[in-house]
Amino acid sequence: MGTPLVRLLLLLPLVSSLAIAAPPSVQKRMGRRAETQALVEQVIDGALPVPTAISRLRVLREEPYAAQQLARGISQEMDPRRLRDLTAVLAGLETRAAEPLLAQLAGHEDSAVRMYAAQGLGRLGSKRVDVLLPLLQDKSYGVRREVARALGASHDPRVGKTLVTQARTEADPQTRVWMLEAVGAAGDKKQAKALEAFLDDSSESTRFAAARGLCLLGAPEGFAFAKKLLASEDRLVRRQGLGLYEGLPVKQTGPALRPLLEDKDRGLAAGAARILAQGGDKTMVSWLVLASWNANGEEKLTYEKELETLQLADDERKAILRAAGVAK
Repeated sequence: MGTPLVRLLLLLPLVSSLAIAAPPSVQKRMGRRAETQALVEQVIDGALPVPTAISRLRVLREEPYAAQQLARGISQEMDPRRLRDLTAVLAGLETRAAEPLLAQLAGHEDSAVRMYAAQGLGRLGSKRVDVLLPLLQDKSYGVRREVARALGASHDPRVGKTLVTQARTEADPQTRVWMLEAVGAAGDKKQAKALEAFLDDSSESTRFAAARGLCLLGAPEGFAFAKKLLASEDRLVRRQGLGLYEGLPVKQTGPALRPLLEDKDRGLAAGAARILAQGGDKTMVSWLVLASWNANGEEKLTYEKELETLQLADDERKAILRAAGVAK
């Protein structure tokens, strides 16, 4: 078939002749597709590292087309190591067009291929729980971890009971953590009592994961656990307590987190403001911008770290500062 460069050179004259007669928007699309095709050929030939391939393909914004072309290479690949890389790239594209093939690859004989396929389904929030649930008993803990995360991302309450049952006998501590958090993310409130039982576990990570699952379900027992951590005198324990509120709506986080805005630990205060902002309180974005404006040195970096997570645009920041009368 020739090298990727040779194939690209053979393809370019055809693309160029077609592009000349096409509208500008179509020309750009054809150009992107030609670049995508060339990159996929390099991926299939093993000429690009997985992270580089994913990054460059996503920049071109032709993920469905890239997934279609990758499918061809995957169907013909016999080398297990190469197939793992191709599956990892397919998963990293995060395009719905890849879902059917990822579901198929989740049943592959190679455990790394199954793991990457499950990871890809999780990134899509796939509803293919029929494919994922049997893999909770996979021999590979890497597969079980990614499957647990994918089941949580499915937000399908039907998987909650199975996750709890499997967590009770799971030997790998980190996998058990992902399973318990996934119960909460899946949204099966009937499992709240089952999660409460894990709050007395001898493993700290298990207790924390159960509390996180309960908080995601909106269960009072989870928030009680979180408040207990926030009341600690240990700085790291308090940060753990704050982490239990990640991703929750401001209606649930407000009463516990707003008082933290005045906390002497400014890192905790900044983190609370960011979680409140992500939960729907947009005034917290202004709070962080103004706090950063008035801070210096390390404290300023603390606020900027949280603002970076919010991905605030420069013009939004300037508008906030102008409205506050501290900048033109």
